[in-house]
Amino acid sequence: MSELTTLFDAVGEGDRRAIDRLLALMYGDLHQLAHRRLSASGRAITLETTGLVHESYLRFLSAGRLRVTDRAHFLSYAARVMRSIIVDMVRKHRAERHGGGALHVTLNTNVVDQACGSEDQIMRVNEALEELAEAEPRLVQVVEMRYFGGLQESEIAEILGLTERTVRRDWQKARLLLRVALE
Repeated sequence: MSELTTLFDAVGEGDRRAIDRLLALMYGDLHQLAHRRLSASGRAITLETTGLVHESYLRFLSAGRLRVTDRAHFLSYAARVMRSIIVDMVRKHRAERHGGGALHVTLNTNVVDQACGSEDQIMRVNEALEELAEAEPRLVQVVEMRYFGGLQESEIAEILGLTERTVRRDWQKARLLLRVALE
C-alpha cells in the first residue's frame, strides 16, 4: 500500500510516469469495474471492457493532475469517468442515428432499434443524476458506483467509508428519487 500512497502523491503533482505506474497497478480493478458496467448495459454500448479501460486511461492523462488520495477515491473517480465515457458514447450514437450531418432518406422498413430503450434510459438517468447532484452528492456517488461502475454494496461501503446499511439506504433513496425524476 505504501507504493500506492507514494504514487497518489506523485500523481497529484502531475508526474506522468506515476500516472502510468498507478494505472498499471490498478488495471485489474479498472478492468473489473468496466466489465461489470458493460455487462449490465447489455447491447446499448458497443464498447468492450478493454476499450472502456483504455478510454478511461486517456481521460486520466488529459486531466493532467489527478487529485486522488487513496485507492477508494481513485475507484470512485474511475466510476465517474466511465459514466462520462458511456454517456458521451450514447450521445454520439444518437447523433449518428439521427443523421449526424448525413443526407436524410426516408425508408419504410418496420425495423426497430433494440438498443434505443437502453440508450434513452442511460441518458435519462444521467440527466436525473445531474439534478440530484445539486441536492444529494453522496447519493450520486452511490449510483455512479452501483449503476455505472457495477460495484456491490460492500465495495461501495469500503470506498466511501460507510456501513453497508448506509449504502443500502442511500441506494434505495437514490432509486426512489430517480424513479420520481424519470416518471
